[in-house]
Amino acid sequence: MIIGINGADDAAVIRLSDNRLLLQTVDFFTPVVDDPYQFGQIAAANSLSDIYAMGGTPLFALNIVGFPIKELSKDILIAILQGGIDKAREAGIAIVGGHSIDDREPKYGLVVTGEVDADKILTNSGARPGDVLLLTKPLGTGIITTAIKQGNVDPDTIQATVNSMSELNRLAAEAAHQVKAHAVTDITGFGLLGHLGEMCLASNVSARIAYSTLPFLPQVDELVKAGTVPGGTKRNLAYAEKFTRFDPGLTPDQRLLSADAQTSGGLLVSMAPEKADEFQDLITKSTGFLPALIGEIDAVDADRITIRK
Repeated sequence: MIIGINGADDAAVIRLSDNRLLLQTVDFFTPVVDDPYQFGQIAAANSLSDIYAMGGTPLFALNIVGFPIKELSKDILIAILQGGIDKAREAGIAIVGGHSIDDREPKYGLVVTGEVDADKILTNSGARPGDVLLLTKPLGTGIITTAIKQGNVDPDTIQATVNSMSELNRLAAEAAHQVKAHAVTDITGFGLLGHLGEMCLASNVSARIAYSTLPFLPQVDELVKAGTVPGGTKRNLAYAEKFTRFDPGLTPDQRLLSADAQTSGGLLVSMAPEKADEFQDLITKSTGFLPALIGEIDAVDADRITIRK
């Protein structure tokens, strides 16, 4: 075992031979959107993300399914599974089996197996003082998916959020390889601050973030002001406050937004500053989204993360 649970990395890593490493990860959750096919796509992209965050190539996947087979139509289950199949096909792999149970609330995700050469693995532990931090997807999915459940978000915002969550992180991982990134993690349930905090701890560094540079999906400001904040985001902020120094000028809503719990978020990449433009160009040409340069890595400090306005 090369990497297990101790480093808070994105996948387990097992050595198969001198230069061949096996990656394995699992993730599943309850629906975050109303459309079952879209839910399947998002859940599959989220599961695959851990392999990409480690610099790996997925090989195959297994389904994990919970479904109330006597209460909901089988057509809904079929649509969820088809979404997963199509997203796996986009990633170049097959879903070769899995396991299902009769469950009161639908749940779906994948066990994904991948591989990476030992000299190409990306981890969260290589960030260096002087590095810059770039984020490849906008934030706010936790707030917006909560608003979807409450029925108070507009269709354009829903579509933008679905598009972001469904997008594979494959191209971002390829770009991270090309610029020889020092550290990478994906931004999911623990939010930006939680996952960046893990990167700082694993790398024995600190990070400085500018709130004004953080990219957000549409409508999140007004949703937070209306009180649409998931419990996971509130828990994330309470945890992050233990190792984060916030600018006094940041409002309580802005603090919540910086800690929002993400589903199938982007990659957070630490790299040499001279590589930032190249990385941004690579991602923009592939996805149309300009990765945000949100901060920099500094020498280790009492506060793992500092957020200025």
